[in-house]
Amino acid sequence: MAYYPDSIKNLLDQFSRLPGIGPKTAERLVFFLLKQPKEDLARFGMALEHLRDKITVCRSCLNFTENDPCLICSDKRRDRQLICIVAKPQDLFALEKTSEYVGVYHVLGGVIDPIEGITPEDLKIRELVNRIKLDRVTEIILALNSDMSGETTILYLTKLLKQFKDVKITRLAQGLPIGSDLEYVDQVTLSNALRGRREL
Repeated sequence: MAYYPDSIKNLLDQFSRLPGIGPKTAERLVFFLLKQPKEDLARFGMALEHLRDKITVCRSCLNFTENDPCLICSDKRRDRQLICIVAKPQDLFALEKTSEYVGVYHVLGGVIDPIEGITPEDLKIRELVNRIKLDRVTEIILALNSDMSGETTILYLTKLLKQFKDVKITRLAQGLPIGSDLEYVDQVTLSNALRGRREL
């Protein structure tokens, strides 16, 4: 990379740090941007700046938002006694696209993964327990991926949440492909999975 000017080298380094972007893709992106008008580049830079300056975390569901509480948590039509637990914000947005769900969410911030060193203490489980007590929750939907880490997290949460005798614990129906990520599942499959959830 010694043959690139410093400005290009710096941008190549920044793009290469993003997940799923290798040196070749970074190079394509940088040279695409170099061909764009200055106004487009300014808008692109401003969008990145706004991402840093305007996005915060909802104190209730822990989703990314510009308003705290977020639009979902502040919507009076939402059923606060129904909480859908997801690993990451992308999963929340995937479920919202189905227009099937009327409750609120709780973003764990990941799943239990001993290989990666992620333990229950690293997740937003304590905040979940506090919400269940505060909002008199009647049902928890475990909407986690059907992979090893997702299943481990479901087992852990099921045992933990059994202490709440009046709370029904369900999970998405198993129509979801094994090993799939929620953010990539089509809306019809997600809708069916929501409707076909079962108690654990």
